[in-house]
Parts: sequence; C-alpha cells; structure tokens
Amino acid sequence: MTAKHVLNVIAVRRGILIPSVVLCIHLLALAGCETPIIYQSSQDREALAASISKEPPGNYCIGRRFYKVDYKMWGWVRKPGEPWKASQLVMFNEQKKLAPDREQKQIGSDNNNEYRLNGYFSGEKVYEPASDRFYPEFVLTGAKVISTNAPLIFPDQRWIDPKIRLIGPPQY
Repeated sequence: MTAKHVLNVIAVRRGILIPSVVLCIHLLALAGCETPIIYQSSQDREALAASISKEPPGNYCIGRRFYKVDYKMWGWVRKPGEPWKASQLVMFNEQKKLAPDREQKQIGSDNNNEYRLNGYFSGEKVYEPASDRFYPEFVLTGAKVISTNAPLIFPDQRWIDPKIRLIGPPQY
C-alpha cells in the first residue's frame, strides 16, 4: 500500500478528496527530510594513503572499531603499512585486556575510532551467531586511540551506522 493510497483512503473516509498535486508536494517535502548520504571523498582516500604511509613497521596492528548493534565482532584489523582492504574482521579475545568500549562500560561508544592494537592472532576462528560466520580471533593485550575522527574506509557512512546490518570489507 503506497502513501498516496493510504492518504486517499483516509481522505475518502473523512469525506475529503486530496488533489494529487497537493499529495505529491507533501510526499516530496517528507522525502527531503531524509539525512543525506556522505560518500568517501578523494580527500578521505588521500588522507588514508598518507596516514598508512607514515606508519612505522613493528609488532602491532591498526584496528578500526566496527560496532553493529546486532553483531558481536569487534572490528577491522590490519598490519601497519597495509591498506584497509587487506584487513580482517575479527573477534576479540579479552581475557588479557578488555576492549576500550567495554573497559569504559559504554559498548559501541568508540564506533569508527582507529586504534594502535597490541596483541596477536591466536590462529583460532570464533563463531558469531548473528552473521552465521567464523572470524579470526585476536588476543588483545593493549589498545591506544589513534583517531576519533578517522576518514571513511568504506564507500559511504551508512556502512558504519550501528543500526544497519551491512557487513562488507573496507574498499580502500
């Protein structure tokens, strides 16, 4: 049932006929209230490339928190100097160190933050029931915030919306 049909049914029940032109104007006004989509820009890609090129080699990882309401994975993890498209979506093993948001008792509050992570891949896979997939286990031993306003690593900002059940790898 379309919005036009619903409004016409209401109008007929009340004995009022709404002209199609007026109805279209109202529907267009409502459509204009939608939040605009912010796409990854060429400046974002340049900023990503510049920040990655400045990362010193070492025994650490770079992580991007990827909070989704319905899922329990932590986020994307990559080695320093590698592009985000080479990263892995991981589950944290927090037996040695709690994830930063869990430590603060504010789950998901650090969505899209970038971290310097200390730890290691255990070689195990962990099942995540909501996505019905297995993810690599990363044993966290330390985390330090690099950025709370990092450039997008996805095509647009909808990918980082916690309510949208979109899980896809970073594109850049």
